[in-house]
Amino acid sequence: MFRRRQPTTVDSPAEDAAAAADDSGSPDAPVNRNAVTAGKGRPTPKRSEAERRRRPVSAPSDRKAANRQYRERQRQDRVRRQQGMQRGEQWAMPARDRGPVRALARDYVDSRRRLSEYYMYGLLVLLVMLVVPVRLLQSLVPPLVIAAVAIMMLEGYFIGRRVNALAAERFPGESTRGVRLYAAMRALQIRKLRVPKPRLKPGDSY
Repeated sequence: MFRRRQPTTVDSPAEDAAAAADDSGSPDAPVNRNAVTAGKGRPTPKRSEAERRRRPVSAPSDRKAANRQYRERQRQDRVRRQQGMQRGEQWAMPARDRGPVRALARDYVDSRRRLSEYYMYGLLVLLVMLVVPVRLLQSLVPPLVIAAVAIMMLEGYFIGRRVNALAAERFPGESTRGVRLYAAMRALQIRKLRVPKPRLKPGDSY
């Protein structure tokens, strides 16, 4: 019986060179340094700074004190918004008062005196006439009311028409939806009570 001869492996020249380099332990052998991590691009915060960032916002432990603090903040926000609205600042205005078209409508209405702004005073006079026990004065109330309503509607119509034409001329492309009614309702308000406050005086150019 003859023993089967073990097959001999033939190493390639590249494998022989790698094995020789590992056995020799030469310092010139290449080393894989892919384990190095990239920097994060900002300095590491100090411990005190990190703890200060993680510190929760201090709030009153008493529930009543917390409610008082919350109400005070709300009151301050309302006052700040009201002051901004009086000055005509856009951020403080409600949606119905914002935009260049609405600002133009306010300036047009405020630029002159109109009969509509005395409407509230006229209502007070009519109310007094109804209370006074004089039949002649009481009989005059219905026709005066009809005349006041007719004047208010006619003036509001012409104001809205003029404002709509001005907005289309000066701000083409801007929406004019509701601007007629907006201008007419502002004309009915007493000048001192208008919000936002008038920027123009009677006779000023708009």
